[in-house]
Amino acid sequence: MAVKIGISLIAWQNDDLPELTAAFTTEGAMEDAGRIGYQGVERGRRMPADTEGLRAYLDRYGVALCGGWCSGNLMQASVAEEKEAIRQQVEQFAALDAPCIVYAECSNTVQGEIGTPVSQRPKLGRDDVLAYAAKLSELARWSADQGVVLSYHHHMGSMIEDAEDIDWLMEGSDPALTLLYDTGHLHFAGADPLAVLDKWGDRIHHVHFKDVRQPVIDRIRAEDRSFLDAVAGGAFTVPGDPEGSIDFQAVTDRLKAMDYAGWIVVEAEQDPAKAPPFDYSKLGYEHIVSICGRSGLQIEG
Repeated sequence: MAVKIGISLIAWQNDDLPELTAAFTTEGAMEDAGRIGYQGVERGRRMPADTEGLRAYLDRYGVALCGGWCSGNLMQASVAEEKEAIRQQVEQFAALDAPCIVYAECSNTVQGEIGTPVSQRPKLGRDDVLAYAAKLSELARWSADQGVVLSYHHHMGSMIEDAEDIDWLMEGSDPALTLLYDTGHLHFAGADPLAVLDKWGDRIHHVHFKDVRQPVIDRIRAEDRSFLDAVAGGAFTVPGDPEGSIDFQAVTDRLKAMDYAGWIVVEAEQDPAKAPPFDYSKLGYEHIVSICGRSGLQIEG
């Protein structure tokens, strides 16, 4: 069993806070990612929209498509409506052999609202999440039939944020719906990343390695600030940063024990003026290679 190491280009191209990364191009980010050694990148909004154009773009930089964000609207839309809304992305990702679509409900999230504290995120009851999970299972089964796995991304500021939300979502859905496991969002939400991994390891299909700076999170909570305030303030960083708080060796040991064989993707949005994207992305890559070696988790290629 082997893993692949990918990266989200959000350190170079932040779509939620574009002013942070205005000095960087997607082309430069792709060149940096390939030069560092990353085997894949998650799809960004500034990449070519058409399938063949995107394929040529990826080939030019020698990287694969290792997933990509999908803003879900299933709380408001019917399953049939949501199928049509995401059909183009599903077909494209199937054609490009992407491991999954990174799906998250965004109809009611506050993650993109800089004036709304993350504490004001929607918190649903168990019955509402179970009902949502049943609809989402139908969508996931359809997507799988098209050749693309749906991996749900629990996210700060959204209705599926903490360990309880994840429990309800997984309990109410069938195995066609998989889980994207994001260390940084779990820690920020007050969850124990290792406990979630132990409980739902059999449903995890895609992994984001994101570290956090605890003092920044503490300040955001104390001042009741927004998710975007946290991003701009430096809440997130890459694995291997001495300022980080998460024990990635322990996480990687668990992944090895459960025979995980998917992608490990570095995703760490930061202010590039304070954290140069190439340097930090290289640090993250080298740290993952090191801890995988110590865990005995083979890296493909």
